[in-house]
Amino acid sequence: MNNEQLNKVQHEDGFIAALDQSGGSSPKALMNYGIEENSYDGDEEMFDLIHNMRTRIMTSSSFSGERILGAILFENTMDREVLGQSTASYLWEEKRVVPFLKVDKGLADEQNGVQVMKPMPDLDSLLERANENKIFGTKMRSVIKSANENGINSIVNQQFEVGKQILDAGLIPIIEPEVDIHSTDKEECESILLDSIVQNLEELSGSQAIMLKLTLPEVDNFYSGLISDQRVLRVVALSGGYSRLESNERLGRNNGMVASFSRALTEGLSAQQSDADFDELLNSSIQSIFDASCS
Repeated sequence: MNNEQLNKVQHEDGFIAALDQSGGSSPKALMNYGIEENSYDGDEEMFDLIHNMRTRIMTSSSFSGERILGAILFENTMDREVLGQSTASYLWEEKRVVPFLKVDKGLADEQNGVQVMKPMPDLDSLLERANENKIFGTKMRSVIKSANENGINSIVNQQFEVGKQILDAGLIPIIEPEVDIHSTDKEECESILLDSIVQNLEELSGSQAIMLKLTLPEVDNFYSGLISDQRVLRVVALSGGYSRLESNERLGRNNGMVASFSRALTEGLSAQQSDADFDELLNSSIQSIFDASCS
């Protein structure tokens, strides 16, 4: 493991940029970027456009390790290049931004008020490729929709089980049991989730440590115990559909939690913008998210 990257992720100010839209979420991401679905033909063209968008973000002068701790990549992005370098290498060597990789294969159908992760039969080979690409850590997402204790426990147990496999491969897992911001019993979901996470942390061995990516909670500083837990390198927040303004306001009230935003980061960016306008808006967005993450 790269100790310089570990120290940056654990101790420095900043936030994690989520640039990991996969095949299912790419059309919406492109539409938000001003590229309609009828303007490209098939997955190959879609992924080319997504990579162009991400490259424009990553190569912007405002995107650097001074304010950004890390970036989460989709597998397709890891396999591509930015300015002649592998994406992960470009991020670290040129920008001092720590590379992470999204490893889940999407969500299973809802059951017991949650959506667990689909099976990942090829995870070991993907982790091997991640190590070859000098990826620091991984991210995987599940979704909680209602306060069903059995369902929430199944999500957290699955996340930690796979997380141990990732730790064994020498990578740091970001465990993301997202609570849907539209859940009618969101606060109760978060209470059950916290108990389940604490239980699973007890089962980590020795010096094992993970990261957590959690929905901004209804009760401010609700996850303060996790933030101070030595088995948790960092607690990062997902925007989950909140606007950038609301995401930043909520994040600013949760001390020690830092952002890992996707939609809130790219909100307002457009393929039609000039490079100057694009960079100006991205710089403003990065600064606002950085400020909220330093609370």
